[in-house]
Amino acid sequence: MNVLIAGAGRLGTQIAQVLAAAHNEVTLIDADDDRIAELEGRLPLRLVAGDACEPALLEHAGALPADLVIATTGDDEDNLVISLLAKRQFAVDRVAARVNDADNAWLFDQRWGVDVAVPAATPLISLIEEATGTTDTVALLRLSKAGVSVIETVITAHSRTAGHVLADVRLPEGTLIATIVRDGQPTVPTPAFTLRAGDELLLVSHTATEQEVHAAFQ
Repeated sequence: MNVLIAGAGRLGTQIAQVLAAAHNEVTLIDADDDRIAELEGRLPLRLVAGDACEPALLEHAGALPADLVIATTGDDEDNLVISLLAKRQFAVDRVAARVNDADNAWLFDQRWGVDVAVPAATPLISLIEEATGTTDTVALLRLSKAGVSVIETVITAHSRTAGHVLADVRLPEGTLIATIVRDGQPTVPTPAFTLRAGDELLLVSHTATEQEVHAAFQ
């Protein structure tokens, strides 16, 4: 999937890291040249310096082939302009935008090209799922210095582990289940915990890849 992210602040950078780790083609844009320079060489993605509210810059950054545009700047007006350009001028299939001020939430709809409006307080996991439609395994966080990854996988009705207890699942070496979220409630599972469709598992590993975790559960 080709992804264009406008805004290289904390949220935009985290989203870019997650989607790049999940093997998407990601371009991150920011108007601050110093911020882009700071990120050079640190992220496995394309960085573009410039104002994403400018159609020419968006086109240069790759808006035409983009499957998803995410506007995560700290300015609601900018996020709306970016969303409208992405949808109307570049016909991007899916556009998500961050809502910084709750009073402006009513503006973030399809009239402004926004498919998914994301309140500023939305957890990163939910934001990624809402923006991309991802319900499979996603690398949520890579702690490069510690060599640790936090990986999420979601049990579906088609998962081969649905209906099985955790004791039956052979986890990749060096991998632990940190928590399972069921019906919005997190729990620390026991080996007797029975998995069912809709369960969200967060695993911590210093060796396993997303593909290995996917293979264990799906």
